[in-house]
Amino acid sequence: MNAILATANTQLSKAFQGIITPEMKIVAEKEQRTPEYIRDEIAAGHIIIPANKNHKNLTPMGIGRLLKTKINANIGTSSMSSCPKQEVVKLNAAVEYGADTVMDLSTGENLEMTRRYIIEHSPVPIGTVPIYELACRAGKDDAIDFSKEAILSVIEDQAKQGVDYFTIHVGVRPDQLPFVRRRKMRIVSRGGALIARYISKTGKDNPFYECFDDILKICAKQDVSLSLGDGMRPGCLADASDEAQFMELAELGKLARRAKAAGVQVMIEGPGHIPIQEVEMNMKKEQLLCDDAPFYILGPVVIDCAPGYDHITSAIGAAMGAWHGAAMLCYVTPKEHIGLPNEADVRAGVIAYKIAAHAGDIGKNIPGCRDRDNAISDARADFDWEKQFDLALDPTEARRLRAEAVAERPNNDPEQKKEKFCTMCGPKFCSMRVSKDI
Repeated sequence: MNAILATANTQLSKAFQGIITPEMKIVAEKEQRTPEYIRDEIAAGHIIIPANKNHKNLTPMGIGRLLKTKINANIGTSSMSSCPKQEVVKLNAAVEYGADTVMDLSTGENLEMTRRYIIEHSPVPIGTVPIYELACRAGKDDAIDFSKEAILSVIEDQAKQGVDYFTIHVGVRPDQLPFVRRRKMRIVSRGGALIARYISKTGKDNPFYECFDDILKICAKQDVSLSLGDGMRPGCLADASDEAQFMELAELGKLARRAKAAGVQVMIEGPGHIPIQEVEMNMKKEQLLCDDAPFYILGPVVIDCAPGYDHITSAIGAAMGAWHGAAMLCYVTPKEHIGLPNEADVRAGVIAYKIAAHAGDIGKNIPGCRDRDNAISDARADFDWEKQFDLALDPTEARRLRAEAVAERPNNDPEQKKEKFCTMCGPKFCSMRVSKDI
């Protein structure tokens, strides 16, 4: 063990020393694993527990390929809409419906206050993208202060505030830019585009890359995890799996090794738009290039022609990604490509991704993942409607649709009041009712 890793006071450092932390015990219980298993997988870099020491009301959770697939919900103000209190409403909706982490992507006013409100009210890990605050401080996006002092100031302030993980687009490098010119949509990552423009205009390297070791020191001090951002992710099917994307992915693997050597937990961010037949290959490539560090993927969106339904187009890719090794899925809402999501959009996105994550976990045979499905099947066989609702991913919507169906039925049939038949077939043709007589 190197000296830096041995002295860092982080989950990763403790795991390397053979120590089982209280956070590891909590994660082990949630995941139906042993504390020793969680410790060893953290030490190997296959699991992270994002848990900033300054996030006081946090309930620890683990992210890793062989754990239950987690989902992240993005919220945040823009220069055109929302406020800190509205973001807390979105946060509460995301957590209520099952988000495992939440990212504050605010680019509006009162960034510090918004972030403080969100962290204070959140029992789940909070992530941010520090370059957004750098850009907001500048006023104009072409006047961003990319000095080492400015970058470290923002990162240190957010770390002290309690942010649990940072997305840092540190893997965007000058040799990738020529390949971007061949793309249909070039760069769709906001952070990636801002850094690429800086590199192009100045002829210098990525400023986050230049001060990466200093960033690691800040993260190690507060135990902030890093999510190495995919600045070169494809923004359409035509750009998927190209040279720029995989050059950056290889760079992220190298950076992940540096982070782990400094005692900093790390995960890798993944592609945005990928044809369905390429999803498995992308998951396996990350495992190979990045030593099986947790893969955090956006979608992927598997078709480009369904605006308004991208929570569905991406959930299809997300289920495939989870099945083949993604550790966390970044949700997409119906407003993707269209506008800033509201509370209803957050709910729709979270539920779509809970479905995707659960489908992936069944495919991976994660311990206990089918218990809920087996229980709801028993309730259906017994026509126990309330138990079915209680076990549903969205009980409120299930109850609403059931009430709607009941209201549409005629009231003069006494058989219908017994409720011992499925809704679609009716009392005379219910297959489950008939088969019980066999």
